[in-house]
Amino acid sequence: MLGPVAAGVLGTLGPAFGYMPALGGTEIGLDAFAMLFDWPGLVPASVLSVTTGLAATALSLLLVAVICAAWSGSVVFRMIERLLSPLLSVPHAAAAFGLAFLIAPSGWIARAASPWLTGWHRPPDVLILQDPLGLSLTAGLIVKEVPFLLLMTLAAMSQIRTAQARDTAMALGYAPVTAWFKTVFPRVYAQIRLPVYAVLAFSMTVVDVSLILGPTKPPTLAVQILRWMNDPDLKLRFLASAAAVWQLGLVIAALLLWRMCEVGVAGLGRRWVASGARGGATRTVRALSLVAALLSGGAILFGLLGLVVWSFAGFWSFPALLPDGFSTRTWMRHAMSLWPVATETLVIAASATLVALFLTLACLEAEERHGLRPGARALWLLYVPLIVPQIAFLTGLQTLAIFAGLDGNRMAVIAVHIIFVLPYVFLSLADPFRAWDARYGHVARALGAGCDGVLWRVRLPMLLRPILTAAAVGFAVSIGQFLPTLLAGAGRVQTLTTEAVALASGGDRRVIAVYALSQTALALLPFALALLVPAVVWRNRRGLRHG
Repeated sequence: MLGPVAAGVLGTLGPAFGYMPALGGTEIGLDAFAMLFDWPGLVPASVLSVTTGLAATALSLLLVAVICAAWSGSVVFRMIERLLSPLLSVPHAAAAFGLAFLIAPSGWIARAASPWLTGWHRPPDVLILQDPLGLSLTAGLIVKEVPFLLLMTLAAMSQIRTAQARDTAMALGYAPVTAWFKTVFPRVYAQIRLPVYAVLAFSMTVVDVSLILGPTKPPTLAVQILRWMNDPDLKLRFLASAAAVWQLGLVIAALLLWRMCEVGVAGLGRRWVASGARGGATRTVRALSLVAALLSGGAILFGLLGLVVWSFAGFWSFPALLPDGFSTRTWMRHAMSLWPVATETLVIAASATLVALFLTLACLEAEERHGLRPGARALWLLYVPLIVPQIAFLTGLQTLAIFAGLDGNRMAVIAVHIIFVLPYVFLSLADPFRAWDARYGHVARALGAGCDGVLWRVRLPMLLRPILTAAAVGFAVSIGQFLPTLLAGAGRVQTLTTEAVALASGGDRRVIAVYALSQTALALLPFALALLVPAVVWRNRRGLRHG
């Protein structure tokens, strides 16, 4: 995991300091940084990237913590768990388009409020999307990061005695929410720290969501770097590399600031625990957390519903809540161009997922056979591609790929996708693989099976459901990759994600909806198979069917 990231960072550092012989840069210098600091949009773009990233991460973490504190162990919480996979699999671009169709001045929310509540007979002249403060961008990031952090939190809670700790505190007179925060949250956060760091780095440097929901003058720093990278003037490659190094520095500074806040909050938390305060507005917290959870999940669900309506919409004037009629005209018109793009997306995602799944199973089986117990350092290696900003090392990887003649083709895109798919597949599969009851293996060996026989004939069949689920997660991650596809493919490899984001500037909602829905359907398909295949294969074996 370190190799591609390190190579990419080195490939970015060279041009940033003036060394890129192919473009005439043979001397080390700071001219690119001087150009960067002369750009008048540097400060607002940097501030925008930092503030939206910190705000999205903090609010997502707070919302997840409050939901778990108020509802864990209840029927409502189990319903939230069931919604996780569908929400998590929705690509960032599709979720951003869905949210945009909801909150736009001519979106569903404005239509539902007009004209009876607001008196609007035409869309209000209000800058909601791409606002200069990045509020819509922050909202779009929160909507997508809450399911991810909630899934990581659930995995962490399964490894500690959360119910016993909270019940003991409640027996001592603590309110349920207070009991959870005092006894469970510190141990849970220690296990989800790396996912939180990954969310912070991603939120500060995301490109596709920023292109859809973020401001444009100036844009976020990552979007501006991409523009410089794609500029016909190749001399701007030096400027783009310097900006990528600056972006990496901003992420490191934000992570250090977050770490300092962790220390400060931990000190305040210890004082709060020692104070013995037992009260807590449990009903208020439950109500607020439920409303927030419904808003977060509803934004994705109603956003997708809005995409469905727009993809079949005929004439639809404001403030009508629904179009005058429905038609398949848009789907029929774009079917021929949609099919090859969907096929390319499917091939890339399937290839990257299969390679990542093979590597993951090989690593986990090696742990089992050789008695290895990876520690925290190994986990850090997994998170390196997620914490280091994509724009900071993919620009360097693209430069190196150009020199080697490996860019602009499907294999290059698949190779880069594996870097991002592998961590998610490993994290999804590691716990079920390690938790498998080894006594089944002992019985198989007693009957004469070797190590390979135990793996292929006992262990993997019993782990069919978690293996398919991990593959579905990896497939969805690959489907949603925008920047790696764009840079590794040099703009010549078209996927549903790159096409959907490219259409964002066109403004044709019907076409955008067709591509965003196709992207979402392709990402959801493996999750449906992960549920269906085990049920069919193990229909006569109840324990395996529900395992």
